[in-house]
Amino acid sequence: MANDAFLRMTNQRRIILRELRKVNTHPSADEVYDMVRQYLPRISLGTVYRNLEVLSQIGEIQKIEVGGSIKRFDGNTKPHYHVRCMACDRIEDVPESIRFDFGDQIDQTMHYKIMEHRLEFIGLCPECAARQADRMMANIDRQIGKRVSTGI
Repeated sequence: MANDAFLRMTNQRRIILRELRKVNTHPSADEVYDMVRQYLPRISLGTVYRNLEVLSQIGEIQKIEVGGSIKRFDGNTKPHYHVRCMACDRIEDVPESIRFDFGDQIDQTMHYKIMEHRLEFIGLCPECAARQADRMMANIDRQIGKRVSTGI
Protein backbone atom coordinates (compact mmCIF):
# COMPACT_ATOMS: atom_id res chain seq x y z
CA MET A 1 0.00 0.00 0.00
CA ALA A 2 2.81 2.44 0.86
CA ASN A 3 4.35 1.63 -2.52
CA ASP A 4 1.15 2.80 -4.29
CA ALA A 5 1.42 6.16 -2.54
CA PHE A 6 5.07 6.35 -3.57
CA LEU A 7 4.22 5.81 -7.24
CA ARG A 8 1.09 7.97 -7.34
CA MET A 9 1.37 11.16 -9.41
CA THR A 10 0.13 13.72 -6.90
CA ASN A 11 -0.75 17.28 -7.84
CA GLN A 12 2.49 18.47 -6.22
CA ARG A 13 4.56 16.00 -8.25
CA ARG A 14 2.70 16.89 -11.43
CA ILE A 15 3.44 20.61 -10.97
CA ILE A 16 7.09 19.99 -10.04
CA LEU A 17 7.49 17.78 -13.11
CA ARG A 18 5.74 20.27 -15.39
CA GLU A 19 7.88 23.17 -14.20
CA LEU A 20 11.10 21.16 -14.43
CA ARG A 21 10.31 20.09 -17.99
CA LYS A 22 9.74 23.73 -19.01
CA VAL A 23 13.40 24.61 -18.48
CA ASN A 24 16.74 23.24 -19.62
CA THR A 25 18.79 25.00 -16.95
CA HIS A 26 19.15 21.93 -14.68
CA PRO A 27 17.89 23.73 -11.57
CA SER A 28 18.75 22.88 -7.99
CA ALA A 29 15.98 21.85 -5.57
CA ASP A 30 15.93 25.42 -4.22
CA GLU A 31 15.39 26.77 -7.73
CA VAL A 32 12.62 24.22 -8.39
CA TYR A 33 11.05 25.29 -5.09
CA ASP A 34 11.02 28.93 -6.27
CA MET A 35 9.47 27.90 -9.59
CA VAL A 36 6.74 25.76 -8.00
CA ARG A 37 5.77 28.29 -5.33
CA GLN A 38 4.05 30.37 -8.02
CA TYR A 39 1.44 27.60 -8.26
CA LEU A 40 1.67 26.08 -4.78
CA PRO A 41 2.51 28.98 -2.45
CA ARG A 42 2.27 26.87 0.71
CA ILE A 43 4.52 24.02 -0.45
CA SER A 44 7.58 23.46 1.73
CA LEU A 45 11.16 23.10 0.56
CA GLY A 46 11.25 19.67 2.20
CA THR A 47 8.25 18.55 0.15
CA VAL A 48 9.98 19.67 -3.04
CA TYR A 49 13.15 17.77 -2.07
CA ARG A 50 11.19 14.59 -1.29
CA ASN A 51 9.17 14.78 -4.49
CA LEU A 52 12.27 15.39 -6.62
CA GLU A 53 13.81 12.26 -5.09
CA VAL A 54 10.65 10.25 -5.82
CA LEU A 55 10.42 11.56 -9.40
CA SER A 56 14.05 10.63 -9.89
CA GLN A 57 13.59 7.14 -8.44
CA ILE A 58 10.60 6.40 -10.67
CA GLY A 59 12.46 7.64 -13.78
CA GLU A 60 10.42 10.77 -14.51
CA ILE A 61 13.45 13.07 -14.11
CA GLN A 62 17.22 12.77 -13.85
CA LYS A 63 19.18 13.70 -10.76
CA ILE A 64 22.59 15.10 -11.68
CA GLU A 65 25.15 14.42 -8.97
CA VAL A 66 28.38 13.84 -10.87
CA GLY A 67 30.13 17.06 -10.01
CA GLY A 68 29.70 20.49 -8.63
CA SER A 69 28.55 21.24 -5.15
CA ILE A 70 24.78 20.71 -5.32
CA LYS A 71 22.37 18.23 -6.86
CA ARG A 72 20.63 19.44 -9.96
CA PHE A 73 17.61 18.04 -11.75
CA ASP A 74 16.81 17.49 -15.40
CA GLY A 75 13.35 16.99 -16.86
CA ASN A 76 14.89 15.35 -19.93
CA THR A 77 15.12 11.62 -19.25
CA LYS A 78 16.53 10.66 -22.65
CA PRO A 79 20.16 9.50 -22.43
CA HIS A 80 22.40 12.52 -22.89
CA TYR A 81 25.56 14.09 -21.53
CA HIS A 82 26.22 17.32 -19.67
CA VAL A 83 28.91 19.95 -19.64
CA ARG A 84 29.53 21.88 -16.41
CA CYS A 85 31.30 25.18 -15.90
CA MET A 86 33.90 24.78 -13.18
CA ALA A 87 33.63 28.47 -12.27
CA CYS A 88 29.87 29.10 -12.01
CA ASP A 89 28.49 25.51 -11.91
CA ARG A 90 26.25 26.16 -14.93
CA ILE A 91 25.19 22.87 -16.56
CA GLU A 92 24.12 22.42 -20.16
CA ASP A 93 23.14 19.45 -22.28
CA VAL A 94 25.70 18.31 -24.83
CA PRO A 95 23.93 18.52 -28.21
CA GLU A 96 22.49 15.25 -29.46
CA SER A 97 24.46 15.69 -32.69
CA ILE A 98 27.60 14.87 -30.68
CA ARG A 99 27.45 11.11 -30.16
CA PHE A 100 29.62 8.86 -28.05
CA ASP A 101 29.32 5.09 -28.25
CA PHE A 102 31.36 4.23 -25.17
CA GLY A 103 28.95 1.52 -24.00
CA ASP A 104 29.12 -0.37 -27.30
CA GLN A 105 32.90 -0.02 -27.47
CA ILE A 106 33.36 -1.26 -23.91
CA ASP A 107 31.01 -4.16 -24.57
CA GLN A 108 32.90 -5.11 -27.74
CA THR A 109 36.40 -4.85 -26.27
CA MET A 110 35.88 -5.84 -22.63
CA HIS A 111 32.68 -7.91 -22.92
CA TYR A 112 30.92 -6.00 -20.16
CA LYS A 113 27.16 -5.66 -20.43
CA ILE A 114 26.83 -1.92 -19.78
CA MET A 115 23.59 -1.09 -18.00
CA GLU A 116 24.07 2.67 -17.76
CA HIS A 117 26.81 5.24 -17.59
CA ARG A 118 27.34 8.89 -16.76
CA LEU A 119 29.73 11.26 -18.39
CA GLU A 120 30.34 14.87 -17.44
CA PHE A 121 32.49 17.34 -19.31
CA ILE A 122 34.03 20.09 -17.19
CA GLY A 123 35.30 23.41 -18.50
CA LEU A 124 34.50 27.09 -18.58
CA CYS A 125 31.25 28.42 -20.02
CA PRO A 126 31.62 31.23 -22.58
CA GLU A 127 30.89 33.96 -20.00
CA CYS A 128 33.38 32.65 -17.42
CA ALA A 129 36.01 32.06 -20.12
CA ALA A 130 35.59 35.68 -21.28
CA ARG A 131 35.92 36.95 -17.67
CA GLN A 132 39.05 34.86 -17.21
CA ALA A 133 40.52 36.23 -20.46
CA ASP A 134 39.69 39.80 -19.35
CA ARG A 135 41.44 39.20 -15.99
CA MET A 136 44.49 37.79 -17.76
CA MET A 137 44.66 40.78 -20.11
CA ALA A 138 44.30 43.19 -17.19
CA ASN A 139 47.12 41.38 -15.38
CA ILE A 140 49.34 41.59 -18.48
CA ASP A 141 48.53 45.30 -18.80
CA ARG A 142 49.52 45.83 -15.14
CA GLN A 143 52.78 43.94 -15.65
CA ILE A 144 53.60 46.02 -18.74
CA GLY A 145 52.71 49.19 -16.84
CA LYS A 146 55.07 48.23 -14.00
CA ARG A 147 57.90 47.54 -16.43
CA VAL A 148 57.38 50.85 -18.22
CA SER A 149 57.23 52.84 -14.97
CA THR A 150 60.37 51.19 -13.59
CA GLY A 151 62.24 51.37 -16.88
CA ILE A 152 62.62 47.60 -17.28
